[in-house]
Amino acid sequence: MKLKLIMGMALLTAFSYSCKNDKAEPQAETVDTETKIEAEFDFNVEQFADIKILRYQIPGWENLTLKEQKLVYYLGQAGLAGRDIIWDQNYRHNLTIRKALENIYINYSGDKATNDWSAFETYLKRIWFSNGIHHHYSNDKMKPDFSKDYLVSLLNETNTSLEGEALDVLFNDEDSKKVNQAKGIDNVLLSAVNFYGPDVTTAEVEAFYKTKKSPNPEKPLSFGLNSKLVKENGKLVEQVYKSGGLYGSAIDQIVSWLEKAQSVAENKAQGDAIGLLISYYKTGDLQTWDDYNVAWTAATEGNIDYINSFIEVYNDPLGYTGSYETIVQIKDFDMSEKMSVLSENAQWFEDNSPLMEAHKKKNVVGVSYKVVNVAAEAGDASPSTPIGVNLPNANWIRAAVGSKSVSLGNIIHAYNNAGSTGRLKEFAHDEEEIQLEEKFGQVADKLHTALHEVIGHASGQLNPGVGETKETLKTYSSTLEEGRADLVGLYYLYNPKLQELGLVDDWKSVGKAAYDGYIRNGLMTQLIRLNIGDDVEEAHMRNRQWVSAWAFEKGQEANVIEKVIRDGKTYFNITDYDKLHDIFGQLLRETQRIKSEGDFKAVQALVEDYGVKVDQEIHAEVLKRNEQFESAPYSGFVNPMLDPEMDESGEITKINIVQPKTFSGQMLEYSKNYNFLPEMN
Repeated sequence: MKLKLIMGMALLTAFSYSCKNDKAEPQAETVDTETKIEAEFDFNVEQFADIKILRYQIPGWENLTLKEQKLVYYLGQAGLAGRDIIWDQNYRHNLTIRKALENIYINYSGDKATNDWSAFETYLKRIWFSNGIHHHYSNDKMKPDFSKDYLVSLLNETNTSLEGEALDVLFNDEDSKKVNQAKGIDNVLLSAVNFYGPDVTTAEVEAFYKTKKSPNPEKPLSFGLNSKLVKENGKLVEQVYKSGGLYGSAIDQIVSWLEKAQSVAENKAQGDAIGLLISYYKTGDLQTWDDYNVAWTAATEGNIDYINSFIEVYNDPLGYTGSYETIVQIKDFDMSEKMSVLSENAQWFEDNSPLMEAHKKKNVVGVSYKVVNVAAEAGDASPSTPIGVNLPNANWIRAAVGSKSVSLGNIIHAYNNAGSTGRLKEFAHDEEEIQLEEKFGQVADKLHTALHEVIGHASGQLNPGVGETKETLKTYSSTLEEGRADLVGLYYLYNPKLQELGLVDDWKSVGKAAYDGYIRNGLMTQLIRLNIGDDVEEAHMRNRQWVSAWAFEKGQEANVIEKVIRDGKTYFNITDYDKLHDIFGQLLRETQRIKSEGDFKAVQALVEDYGVKVDQEIHAEVLKRNEQFESAPYSGFVNPMLDPEMDESGEITKINIVQPKTFSGQMLEYSKNYNFLPEMN
């Protein structure tokens, strides 16, 4: 599971600056990490449409040995080798479209001072950011602000080919949603994501996987995780992601770099885990995937760790197939030492939760928590990145072996240092709320991420005989799980135990800041990410709304959260934090019951009644109030480039960190150097 940036200071940043002029060829500046002064580092790259591009640093790089730096470099290259996989997974025509538009961008020598060319540049950057033609967050197809005739003229002038469905889809209403989770439709058939053939239906997918039986029912295999389900001669077949199979040419490159990484592993456990990952990529065998996850989870020693493969299932409307994703990370020694206390006390949190006794784990096993600094990202983790990750996702492995939870410290740091507090002052109810956020907001966000990942995803258990959540709760499984983990964090953020453990100096103020930020975001500020009239589609965004809306409704009789209209503006003011804490506890108990019992009707009612529809008057008001801010609602990152120096024999002697100057430069460099798939797969 991964946690996206969601609230508090980090979400409410606003920064005004002019967009830089990009050039087709990448330009970079070398950063001396030993002498670079923090105050001089420019976190901001550029802004376009609804996107802000940032940079991040890699603290502690100079403290790694050369062998450890090599390991990071090889793992990073392995990740980039599979970059094009996520493009093809997101939509079947994405690679064709991207390569055509990039060719235009590089070779067009006509008038670049026109509004049409500016719109073309912006459209290409949006596609780069989303790894395809569908918005990375809303899942809506992004329409260009230029005509089809103009694009055809660019194609002709640059001798570029783009025709048929791949051209027409940019301007028509076909494949309008990457992931369509609306109620009462065929979610597979009406989702453009390329996990299924275009003629495959929801009923067919469910019937196909219903026949799959694991050798050991207590250790169910993740059927569908690494395959595309298509029809051949009228019969459903799986095209498996593996060497010699679907995406095989890119996977072979991934394997080559992983083999280099294995040769410089920090220890045997880490090397053995990488070896199993290599075997999984070569065979596509799901039992090997589970064996790898067990070994990877147990490999907790060392300064370097990584995520690599087909992992999160948010992009599959039915929650079977994993998106390609990689993150390479370096341990943040100081923060990990401080935060490991959560892992050590995981059983206390489980024992003292408001869950029904039958739904509590008697033995919370092996919750490993670290604050890490990202060194490389690719696939579904880039340019838009999570801020926290908890893996593996298989419930039986989490119960039997444990899990790894990480908070991406340098990513959070970059968010928090890339802007100001303009939106906070606009949407906060009063000065007290602003002061709480400014003083305690960052620590509240960090703790909520930690509690969400370490305690939240590790908490609770399924009733005996209840199937996997993706089978019982179907399209609502992801938002239910993320909301449940959020609620665990919210319940314990307002608790003196945090101060007793030495994690905060003032638990009540931290808890108040967290509650203010969550309600403010869930009921109002996240709406800046939607167009007027839109329903809430994205799983995390849905969960923040249904948690907040349910709490608001349940507390109305006691006026726990009051809706305030002042000078024509709406605010939500928490009047009783103790009672809101109890309400969060009640909802946590219910969400765990839903998951434990596999209660589809209950989760459908919860999400549809509270998490999907938007108050149109408040939405219009929020958008109007937000017009004053130039800062975009979404942020993502260019990645520092790891540039190796070689001796005469080809051995790496040093690895420098190089910060890209432009977003377009990095995107074009990636397309040139990591182009291992055909346009159609």
